[in-house]
Amino acid sequence: MRYPLWLKKCFVLLFWLALWQAAAAAVGNSILLVGPADVVITLFSQAVTPDFWRSILGSFSKISLGFFLAFCAGILLGAAALRFSPAEALMAPLIALMKSVPVASFVILALIWMGSDNLCIFISFLVVLPIIYVNTLAGLRSTDRRLLEMAEVFRIPVWRRIRYLYIPALLPHLREGCRIALGMSWKSGVAAEVIGTPKWSVGRQLYLSKTWLDTANLFAWTVVIIAVSTLFEKMFLFLLSRVPHGADRKESES
Repeated sequence: MRYPLWLKKCFVLLFWLALWQAAAAAVGNSILLVGPADVVITLFSQAVTPDFWRSILGSFSKISLGFFLAFCAGILLGAAALRFSPAEALMAPLIALMKSVPVASFVILALIWMGSDNLCIFISFLVVLPIIYVNTLAGLRSTDRRLLEMAEVFRIPVWRRIRYLYIPALLPHLREGCRIALGMSWKSGVAAEVIGTPKWSVGRQLYLSKTWLDTANLFAWTVVIIAVSTLFEKMFLFLLSRVPHGADRKESES
């Protein structure tokens, strides 16, 4: 007998929740480990307070801004690197530096340079930029060279080349890059907030949970981070899938 996919996912979720509850009961120490029931109660008690939503809004606005800035900059720099080889050579050491230097080092430096208020914007930008840049460059380079030569011969306008040749080649790489970058932006952004502890941020709430040894509150805010980052990822990838390109016209004609 075959079960629906949603039912299988529910069984899997219930299995891990039961295992989590059993582990919490075996430990018997709410500081070391709390059960899912305590986390849900704490989450609902926090959700009725204005500070809860102000913290979420504060983190969401700044982390999403850092992501969008890096997304736009990564596409523009990737296009420039494809068009001008010196630009790619100049960007190579900078991208390598962003990918190799630990996030904690950037966080501490940025905290010295700009303070804590806009720290997560800067960190999210630094983490996302190399991912978008590399995938943009790979996507643009995957464009069929024979089609580009044909477009050159027939003097097809640049905007038509972008829509019907470059964008269809770019989107698959960009989607895969965004799947990684969206999660990384939240992980790095919240980590920066934990260190900088700006007012009205999720990271500050995590830091206070650690200070008060409130494990239930720590788990509750972790659930919030997972939920908000997942929702943000779904929304952005949906919008990215709606970008018009040449394949849309072929499907409508067929």
